[in-house]
Amino acid sequence: MKLFVSEGNPHCLKVLAALEVTGVQCDVQYVNHEERVVPFLSRPALPALLLPSGLHLFSSNAICRYLFEVNGQDSSELCNQWLEWEATDLQPALLQALHLAVLQGKGSEVSKVLLGPLNYLDQSLSKGNTPYLTGEAVSVADVVLWAALYPVLSDSSLALGERKSVKTWFDRGAVMHSFQSAAQKVLQGKGLQGMKSYMQRQPAPQSSQCRDTQPCNSSPAEGEENERMVSEEEMEAAALTWSKGLNACPAAANRQHPILPQEGKRNLLVTSALPYVNNVPHLGNIIGCVLSADVFCRYGRLRGWNVLFVCGTDEYGTATENKAREEGLTPQQICDKYHAIHSSIYKWFQIDFDFFGRTTTEKQTEIAQDIFWRLHKHAFLVEDTVEQLRCENCQRFLADRFVEGICPHCSYPEARGDQCDKCGRLINAVELREPQCKVCRQTPVIRSSKHLFLDLPKLETQLEQWLDKSTSSGDWTANAKQITRSWLRDGLKPRCITRDLKWGTPVPHPDFKEKVFYVWFDAPIGYLSITANYTDKWEKWWKNPQQVELYNFMAKDNVPFHSVVFPCSLLGAQDNYTLVNHLVATEYLNYEDTKFSKSRGVGVFGDMAKDTNIPSDVWRFYLLYVRPEGQDSAFSWADMATKNNSELLNNLGNFINRAGMFVTKFFESRVPAMELQQEDKKLLALVGWELQQYIQLMDKVKIRDALKHILNISRHGNQYIQVNEPWKKIKGGDTERQRAGTVTGVSVNIACLLSVMLLPYMPTVSQTIRDQLNAPQSCINTMLQGTGTFVCTLSAGHHVGTVSPLFQKLEMDQIEALKRRFGGQQPEDEPPKKKSTAQRAASSQPAAVPAPAAAVAAEVATVNGVDPEKAKQLTQAVAEQGEKVRALKAQKAEKAVVTAEVAILLDLKKQLALAEGKSPEPAPQKGKKK
Repeated sequence: MKLFVSEGNPHCLKVLAALEVTGVQCDVQYVNHEERVVPFLSRPALPALLLPSGLHLFSSNAICRYLFEVNGQDSSELCNQWLEWEATDLQPALLQALHLAVLQGKGSEVSKVLLGPLNYLDQSLSKGNTPYLTGEAVSVADVVLWAALYPVLSDSSLALGERKSVKTWFDRGAVMHSFQSAAQKVLQGKGLQGMKSYMQRQPAPQSSQCRDTQPCNSSPAEGEENERMVSEEEMEAAALTWSKGLNACPAAANRQHPILPQEGKRNLLVTSALPYVNNVPHLGNIIGCVLSADVFCRYGRLRGWNVLFVCGTDEYGTATENKAREEGLTPQQICDKYHAIHSSIYKWFQIDFDFFGRTTTEKQTEIAQDIFWRLHKHAFLVEDTVEQLRCENCQRFLADRFVEGICPHCSYPEARGDQCDKCGRLINAVELREPQCKVCRQTPVIRSSKHLFLDLPKLETQLEQWLDKSTSSGDWTANAKQITRSWLRDGLKPRCITRDLKWGTPVPHPDFKEKVFYVWFDAPIGYLSITANYTDKWEKWWKNPQQVELYNFMAKDNVPFHSVVFPCSLLGAQDNYTLVNHLVATEYLNYEDTKFSKSRGVGVFGDMAKDTNIPSDVWRFYLLYVRPEGQDSAFSWADMATKNNSELLNNLGNFINRAGMFVTKFFESRVPAMELQQEDKKLLALVGWELQQYIQLMDKVKIRDALKHILNISRHGNQYIQVNEPWKKIKGGDTERQRAGTVTGVSVNIACLLSVMLLPYMPTVSQTIRDQLNAPQSCINTMLQGTGTFVCTLSAGHHVGTVSPLFQKLEMDQIEALKRRFGGQQPEDEPPKKKSTAQRAASSQPAAVPAPAAAVAAEVATVNGVDPEKAKQLTQAVAEQGEKVRALKAQKAEKAVVTAEVAILLDLKKQLALAEGKSPEPAPQKGKKK
């Protein structure tokens, strides 16, 4: 393990103290405050702990908890509550106090800021009647709180007042060598001034009244909501907007095809990367391309923009030829079969394309060949002889994707023939070390062939000028900019656009009539040909950069072809083509802790999702909740169940159902009259602010972040109902009944707003809510106008329909069954030595069920009950799984997730005992240390 810390950082004081107290062996490296040691974070995060597995912990409290776990000291529930209180209550106050004392020289004001937290700590210690926070011995809670408070409690000039219990507790830590050593290392004996460099890099804290509360389990999001102050002006403005209602708001017009650019409107042409036809898309493919684009298009239509959304299957290339050979079909039959599969999957996921086409069309040939001749005419094509890999066993030249070998740049062992997935560098297949044909696993030979290249160096200046303009004025994701710049930094090289294949768009040049276009020259032209198959006026979209904004959605591996290769083709054609204005690229979505693999049965693929009996809207919600916007993320069954049960069922669904049920039960299905009080106006202002944030984020295609604001609104609503208790007030006098009516009326209107905001994410649920509320159609295009308009759409007297629950609970036994079903398994005839410890753990019996004797016998091939090789492998597996469990506990992962991983650990330990010839029965539990 390696711990990265910086001097003067108070959070580093915590982890160094924990390291000293526990005595865990760990390398410590001091770095500067700006050092980015966690590679997937866009900002510096210190301290950070690099685990042997390659994972990082970068929350100081999580690191401290992990170190104590490694030392055999699990955190108690009380301990966890103190850590939660430190993070949510104490830290905001400390940050403000340190800012005042260190940067503003206002030490006299610190006592006021820390009054609440210190009083609470003092009272708790005096009531506890134990020397430490959780008992008779030092716990991780003591270390964290002591280190957090050390800078202020050790400075006598701050005059924080006399709190006997706090002083006694703090002095016990101050005399311990481990605490003294950690403080010296971080603050260098300079006290508060030792933190100046660190504090200067921190944002100024917002002044807020620190809460004097007990430790709680509220989420950070909820904490932030409680702290937001609303001014009188905001309240009155929100009430005024609310009172305008739906007057003079026309209903949204239905789409009329073909959709063409319109004068005076914002015209958006939206594409998602063309899925390759011979594969069934998995969840990562769906969120990376079509689902993200669909959400943005639905949102754009709500905003009143003129949107055309096109996509289709990419059907040419060697992969199709090989799939056809495998299935005994022609390439065209394969394309027809899988195009229908793709269409069916996207229809089930409710992807609302304006047109879903394909690349095996006459229009594709016509447009691709026209661009080719234009590039030829303007001298942007060059000839060269290419050395290619040919598989003599398969009797064919190998397309790049059908060669694998060792990357010449980073030595990644599974680099493809065109690009390395690890380092992202482009490579020529002949550069691979130890290449193999992916079809037959034979070593290919090098053969020469004449080809045509797109002269990228000749187009580089034009490309850079266009990129400067597009990336500065458009919404390009950070990874899209970074990947594109890395290509340019390395210098562009001519790119081959022809291949020795049969299945593809024919090259029209007489000297190359036996060749076809390389798929990465040909495939992006599919956007144009698919639009041309939608409307013969396709050029109004694709040769109209003055009127049209082009959005491309894709995963990050497709970026170079959309930001460099394809734009160069269009620039070189010199035919006024519309080039991408906004390039939106996601990172990768993994499956649990591994990659999706159809062959190994790992992961959920599009054609399987509907067989789970989980509605497509719930799939959409969860995929968008974990959308890999800034870093890779992972699909997790346990997390999906948690998000469904907590966010959809208990938060969103609970609020909308209660609001509607109050109307039907207490007010005869008629929205009651509403007389707004200050509390109601404050809620309208809070909801209006969340709506504005949602719009700002969605405008910038921050789809995952915008979703959180929908959930924040329903949280506000639930709290509003809970505080006002309309089910009680309805039984009171006229004033209380009126109050119940106002609360119910406001709540049901918030539910109507939520139905509109949800429409891009969960279209069926959105429609169901509006049907239950009998919401007027005009509410859809009213709420999202301008910066956001939360108006009263369901006025007094409005009749609501039948209200029923929107979501169902996902039970853990159901989820565990699905996890096993999609977890994959190793082929029975595979030698055990080829299985990794992680794979063996993943393919073991269900963790909570003891493995049958026969299965144990098959898993552990013993000689006289002992298998040293097996024991060695299992020892490693137990160590890896133990580390995983400790990391999950340190991060306070969901209980179900931890329980499942602990069960796997216990099962591995049992297997290890068998392999060592020992009894698999667990040892008696040790008693607590006195």
